[in-house]
Amino acid sequence: MGARGLVGLPSGFEVQIREDVRVVSDGRVLIGGSPVRVARLSEPGAALIHEGRVTVIDESSRRLADRLLDGNLAFPPAQGEAVLASELTVVIPIKDRAEQLERLLSGLRPVIDCVVVDDASTDAAAIADVASRHGVRLVRHQRNTGPAAARNTGLASVTTPYVAFVDSDVETDPGTLIGLAGHFADPKVVAVAPRVRGIAPRARPRWFQRYDATSMSLDLGDQPALVRPGSSVSWLPSACLVVRRDSVGEGFDESLRVAEDVDFVWRLVAAGGRVRYDSAFEVRHDSRGTLGAWLGRKAYYGTGGALLAQRHGDLVAPAVLSPVLAVASAALLAQRRWSAPVVLVCTLLTAARIRRALPMEAGGAEEAGRLATRGLLSGVSQTAQLILRHWWPATACVVPFSARARRALVAAVVVDVVLTPRPPASSALGFHLARRLDDLAYGAGLWLGALRARSVRCLVPRGVPRST
Repeated sequence: MGARGLVGLPSGFEVQIREDVRVVSDGRVLIGGSPVRVARLSEPGAALIHEGRVTVIDESSRRLADRLLDGNLAFPPAQGEAVLASELTVVIPIKDRAEQLERLLSGLRPVIDCVVVDDASTDAAAIADVASRHGVRLVRHQRNTGPAAARNTGLASVTTPYVAFVDSDVETDPGTLIGLAGHFADPKVVAVAPRVRGIAPRARPRWFQRYDATSMSLDLGDQPALVRPGSSVSWLPSACLVVRRDSVGEGFDESLRVAEDVDFVWRLVAAGGRVRYDSAFEVRHDSRGTLGAWLGRKAYYGTGGALLAQRHGDLVAPAVLSPVLAVASAALLAQRRWSAPVVLVCTLLTAARIRRALPMEAGGAEEAGRLATRGLLSGVSQTAQLILRHWWPATACVVPFSARARRALVAAVVVDVVLTPRPPASSALGFHLARRLDDLAYGAGLWLGALRARSVRCLVPRGVPRST
């Protein structure tokens, strides 16, 4: 894998300052992004920002736009149809989903060329019949090798400059894939993915399928982002992923049957490429048909944590906390008499450190206090998730014997309920029940993977780098 060459952003390229970025000091200081950072601009640089946008018109605006993109302080709306349909091929790995393949191909053909890779389906004839009727290429594996290998087989047969990997249980259309490919107007972008929303495979969805419609594991939220470890969007699912063919090498790690998409994206980022998540585009993904299958998939995703830790170290850490805010979060959840003073002192220490790092003109104590409070909320939320999701087997062992642990558990549930907005269309009971079961299943898988790997690395939080 390797990043695209050092060609700059083209003239006319636009970037939009992210909604979570504060612009202060007459536009000369930007604070925000993910992870949070501070960018100080010269007066000429600040003058290049108009109504929250920078348009590339010369070398100065090109450098500024590039800096904002790399800092995750700005996001480029897709720059129109930068890619023709004839330049894009869809690779579809499949095993025994002829009906879903029919639906997917009906939405894509004949506008976009497709390659179907049958990974040893039981009813190979049914897959072949669907592929034949839609006039697409079909490659068949004689034995099941997993989705990573199936995607690589399709990738090897593609000659177009762009490839979209789309799973057979996904529903999309040519406009979405071509629109996503508009991000390749930025020559550093090597991959981009849409938001994945769940759909129920029945007219009257069950409660956990309704949860998937708003909170599916593959749904990474409604905010666009630069994808990299430590960002608000740190990975992408391969359910729908559009890539630049000459930047992805031989593709996925075929030894992985789970988390192969996370590994793939992180290797692209490590090679210097930009990877983007654009929530303005959406695809639909089938929810599991039974509660058992739904829970099993959550647990299966969890088993990938240990495999990623073996390859990427603490990038897979379940939480990223500064020592001071970790102490504050633990004190808050402990609900002791000393909790409030400890939280206050930790928050003040964090604000003081931030204040020293801020430019003098960036708002001083008020801005530092705002960022410290934001960090405290993030720390509390992550600590609650450790208790409820990543470490729940340990929590379950301690709670029967410790009143303090029971108080912390109750506090963690309250924090999670308060800080996790429930979609208006969801019932409170169904949503929070599904969320707790989601946590239990994923955490069980995470610990199972750790036991298999004989390593707890995927369970250990890491500290916040000083640079952020």
